[in-house]
Amino acid sequence: MAHTRISAKLPPHIDPTKAPIAFGQRALPKLNRELADPELITRQRALMALCDLVHDPELVYMAAEVGCLENLKLLLKDEDATVRHKTTEILYILVTHSIGRFAFLEHDVITPLAELLNDPEDICRKNMHMALEMFSEIPIGATAIVYADLVPPLIMKLRTELDEIQELILKTLHFCFLVNTKQALDADGISVLKVKLTHNSVAIRSLAARAVMDISVPLEGKNKVCEEEVIPILVELLSDPEPDVRAKAAGALMFATITKQGKYGALEANVIPPLLILVNDPVSEVRLNAIKAITTVSETPEGRKILLDHVILLQGRLEDPSEAVRKAVKIALDVITWKP
Repeated sequence: MAHTRISAKLPPHIDPTKAPIAFGQRALPKLNRELADPELITRQRALMALCDLVHDPELVYMAAEVGCLENLKLLLKDEDATVRHKTTEILYILVTHSIGRFAFLEHDVITPLAELLNDPEDICRKNMHMALEMFSEIPIGATAIVYADLVPPLIMKLRTELDEIQELILKTLHFCFLVNTKQALDADGISVLKVKLTHNSVAIRSLAARAVMDISVPLEGKNKVCEEEVIPILVELLSDPEPDVRAKAAGALMFATITKQGKYGALEANVIPPLLILVNDPVSEVRLNAIKAITTVSETPEGRKILLDHVILLQGRLEDPSEAVRKAVKIALDVITWKP
């Protein structure tokens, strides 16, 4: 089956070997002037040369000092697709460096970069999302994205973007949800993520389940997960062939079943049998999340009654190689065997 591939190949007339670079400290100031040149080919060649130079962290600092970021922000609006392509690529490389991330904040690059959310060129949008995802990996970066009100449009883009870009968006949203989930909940984020839980891509299913887990931390998120009937889908994902999907689905259930509504919603979806199977899963993260979900479900009389017949199964994990799993098992056994 054919899949969409985002090509980063440039037009044949763009030859980086023809871009003259000045010697030493004069190189970046010269390239910076050429970035603002009215001649298209000059801008293109300057971007090609700059793209090679910014792999060096020291030159990233110099590029910010001589004003390259201000010109790059302007080039994001350039009519030429190649200019936008190389500009977004440079910004992504910049943000892979610590100094580049702080330069992003200082020069407010996020807002003009996000204007490419609807760019007609796939490679421009991909580079833009790669830059956003890398920037979101530091708390101050994720906070900046949240305060720029980019979470709602990112969620909406999950409906229409290419699979490759959806993965980047979901990774960015994960870090943004650690800062704030209200924007996502207000933007109908749960219903969008619900659809992604059944995607044919393993990566998207896993990332969507992780996003549901993140968004379920606050009470409002837990309630939304129940109202949107996401719990039955999460229960189905407990039997997914991919361990990462199983782990994140169990983690999402672990949070969703903290509330009474979530507990009984999970019991109605027959959550206990697949959770018991995961107790002996070969992946420790799956075992841990499953046992924690079992613990929350067992806080109901109905759940405890069922699980009392499976105490021996849980006791078998008291010697688990993972200390976190052993601790979770002890807590689960205490809750299940508790008597008033």
